[in-house]
Amino acid sequence: MSVWVITGANRGIGLELVRQLVARGDEVIATARRPEQAMELRGTNPSAIEKLDVSDPESCTAFGESMSGTTVDMLFNNAGMRADTQAEGGPLAALKPDALSSVIETNVLGPIIVTQALSSSLAPRASIVNMSSTLGSIAETDNTDDWGYSISKAGLNMHTRKLASEWPQRIVVSMSPGWVKTDMGGPDAHLDVAVSVKGMLQVIDDLTLADSGSFLSYDGTQIPW
Repeated sequence: MSVWVITGANRGIGLELVRQLVARGDEVIATARRPEQAMELRGTNPSAIEKLDVSDPESCTAFGESMSGTTVDMLFNNAGMRADTQAEGGPLAALKPDALSSVIETNVLGPIIVTQALSSSLAPRASIVNMSSTLGSIAETDNTDDWGYSISKAGLNMHTRKLASEWPQRIVVSMSPGWVKTDMGGPDAHLDVAVSVKGMLQVIDDLTLADSGSFLSYDGTQIPW
């Protein structure tokens, strides 16, 4: 039985990750910004629900301290946000710096600070999965949509590569869940959340050190950086 930490577990992909992991017998420590309001998460019966706001460094530090004495085998940095970083008028001219800063703070700095806060609790052979997106692939970018989200996920991908180099004894990957029917993905998305999560867990279960530093899809295919 592995011990997992799932950030942003109160809805969508994070919630489904907890549900499937608990069902198969893993120990799951789920986090949410407002645990007292996460009623659906409580219904999945994780081992613990902890308060964590990944955009708040003090919250990340407090969470790391609360995990002292626990050995974490799998850290899934799932928490993230997608916001309108552009007003009407064109991509660059209409870019809203404050909104862009918030997205980067949550999607890039959040996973970095959470991983830093948990570093002393991570098992020597722990795995770290950073939730990315094909929108963060520079090679596949051919439009001007979602500047903030795309930039943040590209930054997160660089963190994955850097961390994989720093921790050669651990598996560190970026993973895209595909276009999933969640609040963020919207109703027109191609994938049901349960299908995406099942695929990701199958990929994660088969990871080896040779995969560290990779950018993978929920179905195991390599995504170009």
